[in-house]
Amino acid sequence: MAANARDLVGILGDLRSRSPVRNALLEGLRGGEVTTEQLRRLVAVEYRCHQGELVAYGTLMSRFPHAPAGGFLIELSGLVYKAHPKLRATARALGVGDQDLGHWPPGTDAAAFNGFISYLALHGTQADVALAMHTDMVVYFGACAELADGLRAGTMDVPEEFFAYYEGGPPEELRDQALETVQDGLDRGDDPDAAVRNARLLEEHIGLFWKAAADAANGAPTDAADGAPTDAAKPVTP
Repeated sequence: MAANARDLVGILGDLRSRSPVRNALLEGLRGGEVTTEQLRRLVAVEYRCHQGELVAYGTLMSRFPHAPAGGFLIELSGLVYKAHPKLRATARALGVGDQDLGHWPPGTDAAAFNGFISYLALHGTQADVALAMHTDMVVYFGACAELADGLRAGTMDVPEEFFAYYEGGPPEELRDQALETVQDGLDRGDDPDAAVRNARLLEEHIGLFWKAAADAANGAPTDAADGAPTDAAKPVTP
């Protein structure tokens, strides 16, 4: 395998085409079966991921403080940190109470992404981490764009706070920084095969993230005001 960052991205793209990772929430959207409860779950799982990401990026900055990795990690953590208030506003608009954020929904799928990114923070090489984060930006933001477009075209009453958070994507410069950081790691001797394996594993854990959001059978949040269950799930037909 050629030790070139863009070649590794191409390998991952080919693998994605041959063997796509399932996105259960988008499958529901395409079938007209997305519910308000699933959007609540999505925001709550996202909140849990933010908690894990910020700790992981801090750990990684202590391991890879040199350029370009240090600068990339600072920008990446800043992206998550600055998005946090918008995510909380989205949760409130959807009726997810503060008491549920960070704890709900239950289940291993909701915690899977945090577990793997924590593993990378402790054990991943610079190339492992940066290629995984590049994959995250490609796969996650692409799915968010499709979700937002489908909901805007549908009949569900979705608060604007949701679209303010999920529409758009990362700055192109951040993807470029990720590739620069991958290349620097490869030039320092990081294993390109391991980087591809770990990036693919992260993509599979993103699949579990979407699965946790789509799994509407696993508990419901409580109302922020009185602790009662939130209103019934409402299907949407795109």
